[in-house]
Amino acid sequence: MPTHVYFDLDGTLTDPFEGITKCITYAVEKLGFSKPSDEFLRSCIGPPLYETLPQIVGDDLTLQAVDLYRERFDEVGWLENIPYQGIHDALETIAGDEDCTLYVATSKPQVAATRIVEHFGLADYFERIFGSELDGTRSNKVDLLNFAILENPACTDRIMIGDRRHDLIGALANCIRPIGVSYGYGSVDELNAAGAAAIAHSPADIPPIVLNAAG
Repeated sequence: MPTHVYFDLDGTLTDPFEGITKCITYAVEKLGFSKPSDEFLRSCIGPPLYETLPQIVGDDLTLQAVDLYRERFDEVGWLENIPYQGIHDALETIAGDEDCTLYVATSKPQVAATRIVEHFGLADYFERIFGSELDGTRSNKVDLLNFAILENPACTDRIMIGDRRHDLIGALANCIRPIGVSYGYGSVDELNAAGAAAIAHSPADIPPIVLNAAG
């Protein structure tokens, strides 16, 4: 049976900084709030919107802020992604190993994640894309990965690759080997504190870590 390898999307496969930060800024300014600091905006890449937006607009306006975010995101924000240099080669190497089956596991809504993965030429590497529902269901990585396991029970080992602590916490909660990537939006300290079994500092570092673990 194969090893199932789950990849986070934002900060792992693609750099979404421009799209996410501009959409958050658009949403909060539409509601009359000031633009958040660059430091805060950077920290918003990875966690679900339902966790980050309340910190700016409060709980009562969160759903409205999410709708405004998606208004811009659906029009242009999803295109403001850049696949990390070398990620296609890394995925091709791992997907070429007969023992590995690849999946996307992202807090982003599944419909949006699918559109991004397909547009940027990444879809052929993945068996399936796991994302949240539009109402926030399964936006937490613990819940998302639990769902993925229930959908794909037949494997001998599982690996989760992501750039934020949420990815690794979700992995460990589901007995999945947690691999961090430091080229995204989480620091080495954050990844180590969250329990990373290994850290890739570039996409080129991912295949040897995954294939050694799978072997």
